[in-house]
Amino acid sequence: MEETGGVSAYGAAFAGGGFDFYKFIRQPQTIVRFLSWIFAMVVFACITGEGYVNTPYQAEAKCIFNHNDSACHYAVGIGVIAFLACVAFLVLDVYLPFMSNAEERKFAVIADLGFSGVWTFLWFVCFCLLASQWTKTPDDHSIPKDAARASIAFSFFSIATWGILTYFALGRFRHGINDVAIPTYTETVPDIATPYPPTYAPTSYNPTTYTPTTYTPTTYTAYPNAGYQPPSY
Repeated sequence: MEETGGVSAYGAAFAGGGFDFYKFIRQPQTIVRFLSWIFAMVVFACITGEGYVNTPYQAEAKCIFNHNDSACHYAVGIGVIAFLACVAFLVLDVYLPFMSNAEERKFAVIADLGFSGVWTFLWFVCFCLLASQWTKTPDDHSIPKDAARASIAFSFFSIATWGILTYFALGRFRHGINDVAIPTYTETVPDIATPYPPTYAPTSYNPTTYTPTTYTPTTYTAYPNAGYQPPSY
């Protein structure tokens, strides 16, 4: 019997096969990860490009979110790290089917699950922080409102996409555990050099032993022809 369990562990359908680019880009996980990459880029690009303004009475530029530089720094930091992480995990998704070791796949899926879960929470904090500071921002015509609203909106969208990525990673992790815990088996090919098939066992042949009977010849006793006279004609 040959054990074949684990070849589809942790979401990889096979190991060592060719890479299908069109199938990869149509996968739901790839699409959501690409959207997360775009949303993160929009957030930090809006803040770094138009998130700091200075009034005629201030020489130093301040964050557009209630002049709270910590809010802008936090959003930019979360966005940049999420942007780079999306690229890294996209490369990991491409490489995952080529991993022949189930332990390596397990660590890759755990890393995806942990990072996606943490970043879902951090995007939630970012959205709450930016929305709270925006409501406290005084109405000023010099503030680029579109950039601020775009940052808040795409922070909210990032919560949804990273939450979906967490769900996908959790499903892949559970699927991998089930595949490893319940291995499948296949019959081995019988050896053609065997004189008999594996299911046929020849019975032993015991020839019947023939024992010839002993022949004892009959003994005849000769009697003398005493007193015998041939007849006269």
